[in-house]
Amino acid sequence: MRFVMVPGGWQGGWAFDAVAAELRRDGHHVEAVTLSGLEPDGPLDTDRPPNLDTHIDQAAEIVDRDDRTPVALCGHSYGGMVIAGVADRLGDRLDQLVFIDAYVPDDGDSCWSLTSDSFRELFMAGVRGDGRWVAVPEGLDPRARPHPLPSFVQAVRLEGTSDKSAFGRTFISGGAWPGSPFVDLAGRLRDDPGWRVLDIPVGHNIARRDPHRLAAVLRGLAPASV
Repeated sequence: MRFVMVPGGWQGGWAFDAVAAELRRDGHHVEAVTLSGLEPDGPLDTDRPPNLDTHIDQAAEIVDRDDRTPVALCGHSYGGMVIAGVADRLGDRLDQLVFIDAYVPDDGDSCWSLTSDSFRELFMAGVRGDGRWVAVPEGLDPRARPHPLPSFVQAVRLEGTSDKSAFGRTFISGGAWPGSPFVDLAGRLRDDPGWRVLDIPVGHNIARRDPHRLAAVLRGLAPASV
C-alpha cells in the first residue's frame, strides 16, 4: 500500500519518520508531506503565507502521481482539513482515509471554526508578531516552523462529488488530552456506521508518542494482498 501522510500544524513530514520507517520495513511506500511554508529552511515568501487551498493542491498532486497502488491518505490534526479537501477531489484514487486525532470538516468549516477556545487563543497569541505566521508553541520539536495563519482560518470547499463509500474512513483518537477539540467528534463518529474509530490514548502527538502502535493500526488497514 502507498501511504501519503500529512502532518499537523507547525510540523513537517519528519513528524512521521518513526511510523514511516516501520511501514517501509513491511514493504509499503510512504510519502510524508512537508506542507508549503513549513520547509526546514523557512518559506520562500514570508509576505504571502500559503492558505488551505495551497496545501490541498500540494497533497492532491502527490496522491495523483501514481494511479496504480492503493492509497491510504492520512492526516494529523490540521492535516485533517487538507486530506478532506483531497478526498473530495480525488476520492476515486483512495482506498483509505485516516484522520489521526484530526479535524473532520464539512463544507464551509475551517480549522478556526472547528477548534477549541484554547487553540484559538494560541493562534491569536502566536500571530501577534506579524499578523501572517503563527509562532511555534512551546514544547514542539525544534524542527517545527511558524504556521501560515491563512491555512488555519480559510474555510474548506467540499463539493461532495466523491462517493464516500468507495474508501474506508478511520478516525484514530488520542484520548481526552487538555484542550482537545476532538473528544466530542470521536464520540459522534463512533455512532456513524460509515466510520471506524480506534483509540491510541497517548495524547495528541500520536506519531511521536507511540509510533509503533500507530504503524500497527495503519498496517492493519492495508489490503491483505499488499
